[in-house]
Amino acid sequence: MKRWLTVLALGLCEVAVLASPADAIPPFARRYRVSCQLCHSPVPRLNEFGEQFAANGFMFAPGEEPRDTIATGDPLLDLAATFPIGLRIDAYTQALTEVQDETRVDFQIPYGIKLFSSGLITKNISYYLYFFLSERGEVAGLEDAYVQFSDLGGSGVSLIAGQFQVSDPLFKRELRLEFEDYQVYRVRVGDTRADLTYDRGLMALYSPWSGGDLSVQVVTGRGLDPTGQNRQFDRDPWKNFALRYSQDVGPLRLGVFGLIGREEADGVENDFTVFGPDATLQLARTLELNAQYLRRSDDDPFFGLAGEPVDTDVDGGFAELIWSPAFANSRWYFTGLVNWIESDAPVFTIRQGEDAPLDSYRTVALGANYVLRRNLRLLFEPQYDLDRERARLTLGFTAAF
Repeated sequence: MKRWLTVLALGLCEVAVLASPADAIPPFARRYRVSCQLCHSPVPRLNEFGEQFAANGFMFAPGEEPRDTIATGDPLLDLAATFPIGLRIDAYTQALTEVQDETRVDFQIPYGIKLFSSGLITKNISYYLYFFLSERGEVAGLEDAYVQFSDLGGSGVSLIAGQFQVSDPLFKRELRLEFEDYQVYRVRVGDTRADLTYDRGLMALYSPWSGGDLSVQVVTGRGLDPTGQNRQFDRDPWKNFALRYSQDVGPLRLGVFGLIGREEADGVENDFTVFGPDATLQLARTLELNAQYLRRSDDDPFFGLAGEPVDTDVDGGFAELIWSPAFANSRWYFTGLVNWIESDAPVFTIRQGEDAPLDSYRTVALGANYVLRRNLRLLFEPQYDLDRERARLTLGFTAAF
């Protein structure tokens, strides 16, 4: 108990020292001269207006003319007067039980420093990118980096080209409040590279009617690997295809997702599918429930390696509860996140330091978030791993300016 009280005290000291009020605001809010609260509840989680703002290509209204441009006299050039840029910092203190039979305190200050930019290239064409100056102590480079073509030819279809997360049409990992991840999106099976996180390719978005959203993706399936010696990103001739449709039904939003893919290594092919439903239920004005289930099936994830499983299935998902006692005016946000992943053999990894492939991953995390400033959020999150029987306590903050 004394050890945990010491950890708590250290974490609170860290927050008190590092969480000084910030005067600057991120580039979107700076461009329109509005509060971050207009799009976030709280940062980085998007509210309904923020989701529509992103769907519009980071514009208040579809097709609006670029703002704050320089009068160059060239009708074919919309040149911004200033280059939009922002910074996000995440920092934590963690206590972990039974790491090599010891309880440890780890200062993760900073855990991530992200430089991001977004703006209009011209009417209906925008860009978004961020660069990790530091992620877990290393320069991670570009993750999200894409150009968005909105309302192509007046069709209502938007096209995104570049790097993005395959799971973005479901629940966006980058916008979650918890330190604990939506782990089912990180699952890789055997030696296959494909998962539902970052990849390169194309994504088309369309809303055929009110409350309905459709997305179609084609991606390389290699993640963000660098090019080979032939200067090509893809290592085989195959692409992965994903489809997701969702529909609002009163306070309930129902979705279904499917992906088919193939990966080849040393002349051996692995065909795989990912399929499952998702849902968001507004239980009350202040209470939201999110849920995801996915089944992944691979026919040869170890590419013919002798003694390794074939025809594997991995089932997983998560349930997330978010409570904002004062709705949009809340300064406190409380979360609960349950992760559950199981397979018929030890074949999957979530790439978080596992010594060997897993056949089960089950965790429970409870969180309390306090909005100190609109662009500065404090976090307290205990988590328990049911399979490894160990606990983790995380204290920290997220700031953007």
